[in-house]
Amino acid sequence: MGVNLESVDITQGSLLPGTHIFENIRNLFENYNVGSALFNSFFIAIIATVLCLVISSLAGYGFEIYRSKGKDIVFNILLLSMMIPFAALMVPLFRFFGNVSQAIPAIGVDTLYAVILPYVTTAFFVFFFRQNTKMFTRDLIEAGRIDGLSELGIFFRIYMPSMKNTLAAAGIISFMNNWNNYLWPLVMLQSSDVQTIPLLIFLI
Repeated sequence: MGVNLESVDITQGSLLPGTHIFENIRNLFENYNVGSALFNSFFIAIIATVLCLVISSLAGYGFEIYRSKGKDIVFNILLLSMMIPFAALMVPLFRFFGNVSQAIPAIGVDTLYAVILPYVTTAFFVFFFRQNTKMFTRDLIEAGRIDGLSELGIFFRIYMPSMKNTLAAAGIISFMNNWNNYLWPLVMLQSSDVQTIPLLIFLI
């Protein structure tokens, strides 16, 4: 049986680029739609991260700053949802997006938006922002109200700039999670035009 020369460098455990690196790169771009996969992965990761930061920070801010009787109950239920593995949610989510496909095809099965929507926000990020909001100075809110800012104005012009480190940390986590996401895109994305980099690597 002959030896596959292109895999010799891998089996030998060399740390340096192999002798067939340029040939492999050429074959990759000739035989696979790498550009489209990169674009799809970047699109999913960036859109999901931006929406996650805005919605999760709004939720965390609201849970911590505003007081109501049922707020803690809702937050505890939200935390309990973290105990449910995503694999247990895939079937109902797939059926949901399958039904959505009939009414709104743009966000149904085999679309990038169907991959983005379940990750727009999670209980973890809401909890993360709420805990960090505890360090936010309440006097700044009162000062903003005295200056005539609306509640949304206080959030976007005072709170958000004050939480730059929290936003940066959450953004990195969210971007990496969405970039490396494999299982949900594997279920939802059925055509090669919308596949992401993790799916392309699996095919290779």
